[in-house]
Amino acid sequence: MTAPLLVAGVGNIFLADDAFGPEVIRALEQRPLAPEVQARVRVRDYGIRGLDLAYDLLGGCVTAVLVDAARRGQRPGTLSLIEAEPPDGTVAPEAHGMDPAKVLALATHLGEEPLPRVLVLACEPEVLPAGDEDILPGLSAAVRAAVAPAVTALHALVPLLLADPAAPAAALGRSMENGPPHPAALPAHTPATAEDR
Repeated sequence: MTAPLLVAGVGNIFLADDAFGPEVIRALEQRPLAPEVQARVRVRDYGIRGLDLAYDLLGGCVTAVLVDAARRGQRPGTLSLIEAEPPDGTVAPEAHGMDPAKVLALATHLGEEPLPRVLVLACEPEVLPAGDEDILPGLSAAVRAAVAPAVTALHALVPLLLADPAAPAAALGRSMENGPPHPAALPAHTPATAEDR
């Protein structure tokens, strides 16, 4: 992998809102990044292939953005930009599965080089089955409504990270909620006002 930035959709398409990451990557194919940006970014749906993601994190990217569903105690559909903590040795690596913390631990275990910076564009889920044996395809309405704002957020976020891979996460964005009265907001993406319409 030679692109300096990796955008990775993660999640299981058969476990309700856990499919948020793959759905955002699919939507990003319909609204692709600008051509001059695409040449410097690798966008991929990893699904539940944690080992593939671990190896790609070691493949030369400077920054990675994981798109995932994550419980953070917010309203379902809320988007958050999170700076992932570097593995500290307390999380056991796991080759089968897609828990981001375990994938980062696995990548640390597999490689000798430092990991890239990892940010998570997370969506608060509404429906997550209790176990992998509970198949429940399809996103909840709240999380489905967050897919388009997540794509918009990536359109703003990716160029900023390419320009400055070390930009502080706080400067890149904040918790965002889709739809009025809490539109997604990142630098270079400001909601339209009544005067703009």
